[in-house]
Amino acid sequence: MYVLEKSKDFNFFKKFDYLLFLAVIILSIVGAFVVSSAVNPMNNGKRIIIVHVGAIIVGIVVSIIISLIDYKDYRTLGIFFYIITTGLLVYVLFAGTGDQLGSRSWIDLGFITFQPADLAKITYILLASVFLERIYDDQKNKKANIFKFLIYSAIPIGLIILQKDFGTALVFIFIFFVLVFICGIAYKYLVIMATAFLLSTPFVWFFLLNDNRRKRILVFLNPELDPLDAGYNVIRSKLAIGSGQIYGKGLYKGIQTQNQSVPVSESDFIFSVVGEELGFIGAIIVIVLICIILMRCLYIARKSRDSYGMFVASGIAAMWAFHSMENIGMSVGVLPVTGIPLPFVSAGGSYMVTCYVAVGIVLSISMRRKKEIFNSSD
Repeated sequence: MYVLEKSKDFNFFKKFDYLLFLAVIILSIVGAFVVSSAVNPMNNGKRIIIVHVGAIIVGIVVSIIISLIDYKDYRTLGIFFYIITTGLLVYVLFAGTGDQLGSRSWIDLGFITFQPADLAKITYILLASVFLERIYDDQKNKKANIFKFLIYSAIPIGLIILQKDFGTALVFIFIFFVLVFICGIAYKYLVIMATAFLLSTPFVWFFLLNDNRRKRILVFLNPELDPLDAGYNVIRSKLAIGSGQIYGKGLYKGIQTQNQSVPVSESDFIFSVVGEELGFIGAIIVIVLICIILMRCLYIARKSRDSYGMFVASGIAAMWAFHSMENIGMSVGVLPVTGIPLPFVSAGGSYMVTCYVAVGIVLSISMRRKKEIFNSSD
C-alpha cells in the first residue's frame, strides 16, 4: 500500500479538492449547531453534542489520512473489508441490540454503539466496483463477473433484511440500481430484478413486516389514521417545519424543538429542527450544500482516471443521495418513516465518522484524476 504517491509530481495541496471538503465542513458545522439546539432540553444533551463534535473532528482527520492513500489499493483491500463487515452483520443477528420495531442492527461496546451496516455500505461499494469495472471495460468472463456482483450484492442486503432493518436495506438496493445503471448492464437484468422485487412484496408484507412496520406504511399514506402513535412523529415534524416560515424562529427558540414535541429530533427528524429554527432559508442552505456535495462527487466520478474510481465515487454519491432524500422526505411527510439519518447533520458519532471515511475515499479519487481540479479545460 502506498500512503504517499511515488510520483514526484504529486502535490497534496495542489490536488486537494477544496470545494468538496469545504462543502462538507460547512454542512457539518451547520449540523452541529442544529444538533446542539435539538439536544438542548435533554438530560444527556451535553454528552450527545460532545460526541457529535468529537466525531466531526476525528472524521476530518480520518478523511485526510484516507485521501493520502491511493484508492487503487482498495481493489485488493475491498474483499478484506467486505468480509469483516459481513461478519459483523452476522454477529448482530445473534448479539446485536435493536429498537422498539424489532430490528437488531446495533453493536453495543459499552462506551459506544455503532451500526455495522454503515461501514458495510462503503465496503460493498468498494467490492462491487471491482466487478463492475471488469464488466464495464468488457474484460473476459463478463457473465461470471455479473454473477459475482449479484451474489456479493445479495449477501449484505439479505443479512440486513434478516435484521429487520428495511430502511437500511433500501439504501443498499438504491446503490445497487444506480451502479447497475451507470455500468450499462442490459436492461433485461433490471426488469428481472424489478419483477422479482414486486412479486416478493406480498411475502414481505405478510411475513417479514410486523404490525408496527405495516402501520408505519399505512400511516405514511394517511398520517391522520393514527395521530397519537404511528403518525405522531410525522404530524409534529410537519408542524415544526411549517411554523418556521421564511426565516425561522432562531436557534434554541423553536417551540416544538425545545419542548421535545418531535421525537428523535436530533437524528431521524433533524430536518424538522432545521425547518423550524432556521426556516425556509436555512432549509434551502442545507439542501444546496447537499446538492453541491453530490454534484461534486458525480463530477469526480466523470473525471476519474479509471472506471473503478468512477463506480466508487458514484456509489458513495448514491448512498448520500438516498439518505438525504429519505430523511428530508419523511420529515415533510412525502416518504415513509425509516429512521435514516441526514448525512453530516444528524447526531451520531459512528455514522459521522463513517461519512468522513467515504469523504476521504472520494478525495483520494479526486486527487488522482487525469485533469487538474480547477483546469479551465474541464
